[in-house]
Amino acid sequence: MNREVNNVKNASVVVIGAGIAGVTTAFHLARRGARVTVVDDGGFGQATAAGAGIIAPWVSSSEGDFYEAYAAGGTYYPEFLSQLEALGLPELGYRRSGALMVSADAAEVDAVEERIAGRVRDAGPVAGTLERVDGTRALELFPALAPGLSGLFVPGGGRVDGRVLRDAALSGALAFGARHVVDAVVGLAPSGAGWRIRTATADLDADAVVVAAGARVTDLLGRLGLRVGVSPQRGQIVHLQLRGVNTSPWPTLHPFADHYMTPFDGGRIAVGATRETGSGFDPRVTAAGQLSVLRNALELAPGLAEATVLETRVGIRPMADGRMPLVGRVPAADGLWLVAGYGAAGLTMAPLLGDAVARDVLGEAAPELAAFPVAVERQARGDGATGGTPRGDGA
Repeated sequence: MNREVNNVKNASVVVIGAGIAGVTTAFHLARRGARVTVVDDGGFGQATAAGAGIIAPWVSSSEGDFYEAYAAGGTYYPEFLSQLEALGLPELGYRRSGALMVSADAAEVDAVEERIAGRVRDAGPVAGTLERVDGTRALELFPALAPGLSGLFVPGGGRVDGRVLRDAALSGALAFGARHVVDAVVGLAPSGAGWRIRTATADLDADAVVVAAGARVTDLLGRLGLRVGVSPQRGQIVHLQLRGVNTSPWPTLHPFADHYMTPFDGGRIAVGATRETGSGFDPRVTAAGQLSVLRNALELAPGLAEATVLETRVGIRPMADGRMPLVGRVPAADGLWLVAGYGAAGLTMAPLLGDAVARDVLGEAAPELAAFPVAVERQARGDGATGGTPRGDGA
C-alpha cells in the first residue's frame, strides 16, 4: 500500500513543477505544516503561463464525472482566494465579471439553456442567476460583438491571470515556510525510506514527492520505468489591446464552439485557442495557428479589427489520454503522487484538487481523489534514470 506522511511537522515533500497544479498543492501542504520544496526550471511552454484563465465551468460542454469535478473547482474558488487574501497578498489576478454565451441561432441558445440553467441553479450563489440576453443586451456586455447575437449570461463567471495567481499561490506557500528551487529535475528514485530528487546542480531528499510537471510528467515517470497516459497539446492564444477602452467589466465570451475570449484590465483581450494534438513539446507560434485564432475572433467580434496585436502566448497543455485527469497516489511507487492531465481545466480544478492531494499526502481523508485514479504501466526505463526500483505493490 502506498504510504502517507503522518508526522506533518517533520514531513518533507518535494513538489516538482511550479505551474498552477504544483503551486496550489505546495500551498496546501505548507499551510498544513509540511516542509515543502517546489522545484521547477522555469522553462518555456508552461500551460498556466499561457492559459486564458476562464473560471466558469457551468458554461462548458463537459459532462459526467469531469464536469462534476470542474464545477466543484469553481465552487471552491472563493474559499481558495480567501485563503490567499488572508496572507495579505497584494494581487491575485481574479475578477468576477461574468460569462457570456452567444450564438446567431436562437434555437441553439434554446437547446443549451435548459442544461446551463440546471447547472447554474445547482451551483447557487457562486454562479449567480442565469440571464437570457438579446442582441442589444449582448452588445452592452461585450461592445465589440457582431450584431444579431443573443445568448446566456452567467454573472458568477470569472477570469484570472494565470501568471498572477500562480505567483500568488507560490508566495503563499513561501509565507508558510516553503522553499522554491529554480532548477531542472534530471531524475528521481527511492532512497531509504523516502525519495532522492536529482537536479542539475544538487540532490534533494524527501519523504514524499508530488510530480506536477505538466505534460513532462511522462518523461519523469519514464525514468522510473512507469508510463502514464498524458500527452502534450499545443495551445496558441493571441493577446490584443483596444486602446482607450475599459475592458475590465467585460465578461468572458463563449460561442458554442471551442474558441473564446477573455477580457482583462487595460484594454487587453486574450483570444484563442488552438488545440494542436500531436504537437509534442514545440512551443512555437505558427502562421496557421495565428490565422485560425484571429479569424475566429474577428468573425465573432469584428469590433476587435483595429486592436493591436500585443503577443501570442503558447502553452503545452497536459492532456489525459482518458476522460479524467490523473490525480493521486502512484500505485507502483510508494511515497509518490501525481497531478497531471488537467488539459485546459487546470486553473479551475487545481486549487481544489491540490488541497485534496495535500490531505492525502499527510494522511487525511481526500474522497475527491476517488474520481481520478492514477493508472501506470511498466516500461523500459528511459535515459537519465537514477537507479532503484519503485516501492509498493507489484514492485
